[in-house]
Amino acid sequence: MIKLSRPQCPNQEALRTNYKHPDNKAVLILASHDKCMYCESKVSHTYYGDIEHIKPKSKFPGLEFDWGNLGYVCARCNGYKSDKYDEANPILNPYDEDPETHIVVLGAFFAHKDNSTKGKITIEEQSGVHLNRPALIERRQDRINLLKKVIGACAKLEDSAKEAVLESIKPEAEEDKEYSLCVKALLKTEGID
Repeated sequence: MIKLSRPQCPNQEALRTNYKHPDNKAVLILASHDKCMYCESKVSHTYYGDIEHIKPKSKFPGLEFDWGNLGYVCARCNGYKSDKYDEANPILNPYDEDPETHIVVLGAFFAHKDNSTKGKITIEEQSGVHLNRPALIERRQDRINLLKKVIGACAKLEDSAKEAVLESIKPEAEEDKEYSLCVKALLKTEGID
């Protein structure tokens, strides 16, 4: 889960009656780099993706067509979140705040930072989007393991080659890459940042 920047709504007219209009959905897909705004899984290579109501339309019908209440998500996160939302303890909205102020990455696992109820709620299955579900941990771990192999192989290289390979890894932590928050944490741990 990374901080996202909300783009302008390209088709305000369509938004009045269709919150998932193709023009608007396309912009949300671009804003999230075709990743679920919650779990960072790439979406469209396996699924069309959903337009999520951050504050559920069942509880906040007045926000059904509010551009600031919409985001792009995978089917799993959308299903886990469903209509869960507590005004007093809301799930993180990556468009409004940086998830890294609430969540810490421990390898392939997410944990909430001390005293962050919002981080805890977002991560948990019962109240949030279940960011530590087994299949998701496995995918993140696969990505981490692949990069660890490359980093480990660098130990056998001469300094100039090692430096070139490690430089080539840095883009893997960029926002458009799957599970970039975990990769960013790995590179920081390895001193590659």
